[in-house]
Amino acid sequence: MTLRVAIIDGQGGGIGKSIIERIKKLHPDKFEIIALGTNSMATAGMKRSGADVGATGENAVLVNAPKVDAIMGPMAIVIPNSIMGEITPAMALAIGNSPALKILIPLNRCNVEIPGTRNLNINELLDFSVDELLRHYDATKAL
Repeated sequence: MTLRVAIIDGQGGGIGKSIIERIKKLHPDKFEIIALGTNSMATAGMKRSGADVGATGENAVLVNAPKVDAIMGPMAIVIPNSIMGEITPAMALAIGNSPALKILIPLNRCNVEIPGTRNLNINELLDFSVDELLRHYDATKAL
């Protein structure tokens, strides 16, 4: 059984690339990775990191968000007009309304602070995020 996971990122796709590399290194056969970039550079970077398929732009997010089992990316993907305007209000709404599990990397940007995350570096946050995805996979598989 594989879970469909959308990795959503913008700008250069660096966070998305790091998530995909970790998933593919540790669990290459458990997840179908769909790279959804807010721009073509982000999508291309995530595809190079091992995503199974990729698509770009608002419509790609609107179409795929309700069809996946999990969505991962920086917390900014649920904040309208974040990532320097790359996340449209429609994208944030589609992600927020998706029945998929959302695993968001709590980067303290976009004028949002998340208490308790200051002592964690980006690698720890990414590792915890992939661990959470694996827990979701195991729980879904047990059903």
